[in-house]
Amino acid sequence: MDLISIDDLTDAQIATILDEGDRWFAFNRQPRRNDHRLDGLTILNAFFENSTRTLLSFEIAAQRLGAQMVTMQVEMSSIKKGETLEDTARTLNAMRPDALVIRHGTSGAPRNVAGIMDCPVINAGDGTGEHPTQALLDAATIRRHFGRVEGLRVAICGDLAHSRVARSNGKLLSRLGADVRFAGPPSLLPKDFDGSGSIDEAVQGADVVMMLRIQRERLDEDLNDGPGEYLARYGLTAERLAKAAPNAVVMHPGPINRGVEIDGALADDPERSLIVTQVEMGVAVRMACLDLLAAERLA
Repeated sequence: MDLISIDDLTDAQIATILDEGDRWFAFNRQPRRNDHRLDGLTILNAFFENSTRTLLSFEIAAQRLGAQMVTMQVEMSSIKKGETLEDTARTLNAMRPDALVIRHGTSGAPRNVAGIMDCPVINAGDGTGEHPTQALLDAATIRRHFGRVEGLRVAICGDLAHSRVARSNGKLLSRLGADVRFAGPPSLLPKDFDGSGSIDEAVQGADVVMMLRIQRERLDEDLNDGPGEYLARYGLTAERLAKAAPNAVVMHPGPINRGVEIDGALADDPERSLIVTQVEMGVAVRMACLDLLAAERLA
């Protein structure tokens, strides 16, 4: 199987990943973290866009499971000589990897590559498409904190037009029974999102407020916002968070633009912010995903 979209997973598989993610979360807090279930397997990372959290967490996840992890140096690859993505995939496939993790700036690219590869392919983010493992780790983080996802109100706010994180989270959290609300600047609120442009309405009574980065590198036109203007109109401030539920938490997939989509003090608040926990959970959930796909391949 491939993991390109949340839609590729059954409810049972989602439950397994979340449960195993909790187990690996505890495992990763041990002094020694060596598991050998993927001994002898080779996993490739092919990241055509920059990444810190996702790239490193997949590398760490694979190594803690005993697999060999090889990260393709895209800047030094034949892509720079004009080789197509499809021919690169054929080359990688000929090396007989046991899984491929790919991030690409073109929506749909991982699905196309999966049609060429003989091994499972995991989408680590494709253009404005999806980012399924981010949604899984976000759900696992929410469940770890609240003990459930069902019945919670989750506000996802910011640059929705370019957010693969929002698309995957919208699918997954809704399937798990959360009430998901979307909000952002009108120019960044696409028609396929059911929401208003009012962050104040979305945050009202929310249990989780998930802020999204403005992806200025993908904007056709600059927002022409001055210093502090976006934060005042659409960002998460202490005043806005006060409208959420009393025990509401703050999340962000990263990287954070402090003082733009979120006040830096809220991002660092140990009582309200789950941002660091999201990163920690990312390793655990990606271990669960790699284990699931490898188990199916070895069955």
